[in-house]
Amino acid sequence: MSKEKTKFGKRLYAPAELNKSMGRKFTERGWSESRTAYWVTKDAQLIRKTMHADQAEQKRLIEEAGETALYSYNQTDFVKERVAVEVQFGKYSFVAFDLFVKHMAFFVDGVIDLGIEILPMKELQSEMSSGPAYYEGELYNLIRQGRGIPAVPLVIVGIAP
Repeated sequence: MSKEKTKFGKRLYAPAELNKSMGRKFTERGWSESRTAYWVTKDAQLIRKTMHADQAEQKRLIEEAGETALYSYNQTDFVKERVAVEVQFGKYSFVAFDLFVKHMAFFVDGVIDLGIEILPMKELQSEMSSGPAYYEGELYNLIRQGRGIPAVPLVIVGIAP
């Protein structure tokens, strides 16, 4: 039961439970979490120089330049056969991160050829706690960017109750 002011007492879908349920189903079918790791620093020129090197080389080049190498990574929910899937029932800002950072990182690293983002349709989102993005709104945002942005093949899937 919701304790939110605008939905008080209403029975809502729980985003965390939906994520867990979908996670179990993907795992049962052989999908698994994946990470791509890399080293960063405050020097933009040095990042450009090291971006396509392997991890050990990135770290070495950054440290040889006298900078501090900072370990970083991107994680995606599920990867199988060069396809990444993100299930996003979290805050709306996470969708842009998924599309423009996560899927892109795995694509640029040659781990995937396609990214899939699963979102609630407005019909489902309206029966969830406030905050989650919804398919129709994110489709609009993606189309507004224009063709070729982001530069990774994407499929956006909307689900309804």
